[in-house]
Amino acid sequence: MARQSIRRRWRWLAVITGVLAVIVLVWLGRPVLHLVFTAVRDAASRPSTPPPGYLDDASRLNRTRIAEVWSMPAGVSDVETELAALLAHARAEGRRVSIAGARHTMGGHTLYSGGLVINMLPWNQMELDEKRDVLKVQAGALWRDVIRYLDARGRSVAVMQSNNSFTVGGSISVNCHGWQHGWPPIASTVESFRIMLADGRVLRCSRQENAELFSLALGGYGLFGVILDVELRVVPNRRYRLEQRVLPLKEALELFEEGLRNRPGLEMVYARMSIVPGHLFEGVIINAFYHDPNGEIPALGAPWAPRLRRLVFRGSERSAYGKKLRWSLETRVEPLLRGKIFSRNQLLNEGVEVFQNRSEDTTDILHEYFVPHRHALAFIQDVRRIVEEHGADLLNVTVRDVREDKDTFLRYATEDMVAFVMLFLQERTEEGERAMASLTRDLIDAALAHEGRYYLPYRLHATREQFLRAYPQATEFFRLKRKYDPEELFQNMFYLKYGRAQVGG
Repeated sequence: MARQSIRRRWRWLAVITGVLAVIVLVWLGRPVLHLVFTAVRDAASRPSTPPPGYLDDASRLNRTRIAEVWSMPAGVSDVETELAALLAHARAEGRRVSIAGARHTMGGHTLYSGGLVINMLPWNQMELDEKRDVLKVQAGALWRDVIRYLDARGRSVAVMQSNNSFTVGGSISVNCHGWQHGWPPIASTVESFRIMLADGRVLRCSRQENAELFSLALGGYGLFGVILDVELRVVPNRRYRLEQRVLPLKEALELFEEGLRNRPGLEMVYARMSIVPGHLFEGVIINAFYHDPNGEIPALGAPWAPRLRRLVFRGSERSAYGKKLRWSLETRVEPLLRGKIFSRNQLLNEGVEVFQNRSEDTTDILHEYFVPHRHALAFIQDVRRIVEEHGADLLNVTVRDVREDKDTFLRYATEDMVAFVMLFLQERTEEGERAMASLTRDLIDAALAHEGRYYLPYRLHATREQFLRAYPQATEFFRLKRKYDPEELFQNMFYLKYGRAQVGG
């Protein structure tokens, strides 16, 4: 009897173990299969590059025939003389000039059909003035190289985008913002810069010297001249501790408006909104990074689990299940695996390639909207309705706090703002472009209705009327552009649509 009882117990244990194994396999099976399928699809994605004689930008929708690419000759002692001669030759031939770095804008801001493109990437030297905490850096330097240089000297970038793949010159030309807490856009960190005008003159610009041109070229989209080098204020590289909370939408936005405003030690913060269909924006993850002096500053290293994070992110495109899985992993699993302690430079040291779309058939399109805190909730409720009405494939919404910009002429942060950074998947077809244009115009109208602005480095889908409502100072901006560049040597697709059109050019 005892043996039979033992056998029965073993059989029951085997049955229970088998049932549990089936439950675990079912629970893990779908996520694993989903990620495996995403990995296979992603591995097969190989986007084509423009043929010789053509260039494109990050949108992969602006393939443009250009006449010539002229690269800044690094290490040559008389570069400025060569550049001035190049501009003189372009003027004599009636050729237009555009300026390019990493080309991460999406509206042809670095392109002009049949024009000359100045490639700034080789122009990338830098030197730190440790007494002043000021970095003098050439405009073609990539942020990833700046971060590595500063990290070795105990310093960090004060304000930059959330990725390190852009150039310094490009970032100040679009007046980027980041998730550095309590800061205006990057222009606030610029002490001075040198710029070569269309006639070959080089001017130093600061808040005291050539102040008008200083305000115009910061956020001037390369329309005033070639920015040669920049003096940027830098800050200490510090050890940070992450505090993460998941909150309902209303509570999260209230926390952004008041609760985080004067939090001691808070230095970087961003939020990510749920994009799960049927529950759009209902939940918000707030990631707050506090100065933690009690320990060593972590060494600069590679981003955490880039392959896994890429699969989770790319698996959310065209998939309601993928979006739900991503939200579950980001709120429940990632906090347990990623850790809580970082250096400031670690947080900034991630490239766009971690999440970048590689498909030949689709592309990812960025939108950014800025609204005053008092309108943030009403605006995002309008966004939810618009996105659902259009059936748009929304991949990401990040929320940031941006303080008032007091430095640039074509400013978007006219007061303290909440920034909503959105990423959409778009088909690379004419129908996909029409659908994105319609969506964009509706979202811009929503921002304008709430005293907001939209960001200018992306697709040129705004109507001229929308552009002027968002930026009423633009008419004067373009008049001053022609004051400093009377022959309109520096042009791009952005200027063609919104600048020259105003004077019938």
